[in-house]
Amino acid sequence: MFKKYKFAFNLWAIILFLAMMLPYVYWFIIPAPNDILRTKSVTPILDNVASICQTITIALLCLIQRNDVGRLRWSSTVLCTVIWYVTYIVTWFFYYQGNTHSIIIVLLCLMPCLALGSYMMDRKNYLAILPLLLFSICHLLHGILNFIV
Repeated sequence: MFKKYKFAFNLWAIILFLAMMLPYVYWFIIPAPNDILRTKSVTPILDNVASICQTITIALLCLIQRNDVGRLRWSSTVLCTVIWYVTYIVTWFFYYQGNTHSIIIVLLCLMPCLALGSYMMDRKNYLAILPLLLFSICHLLHGILNFIV
């Protein structure tokens, strides 16, 4: 299984990650009205597990590539990645309008996970499945337990 992979820098993966971090950086600098995301977390252990899994996922996507996957080309999975990312940005826009409805929180949690998952599937980087799945579950539980329940 590991013979199919090589260490190689994946520029598109780092661009995707940095693009997904842009709204977070903006949020960090400029608080949103009715900013419920700044409250103290009630799930610190879950948050730590999510951070570790996110770091592993990003590292695997950025530094490991399959030998049999060529250059990034337009495909249905790349289209899905773009759709999930655009939905994520639009969701941040609604959040900054003061909308903190539960669907906004769920979308803020799921859209980056789906974008990474679509990109992972396009690149056939199946080594990232487990950490991405764990990150997605932890991130969604964090959102639900901290901001919806």
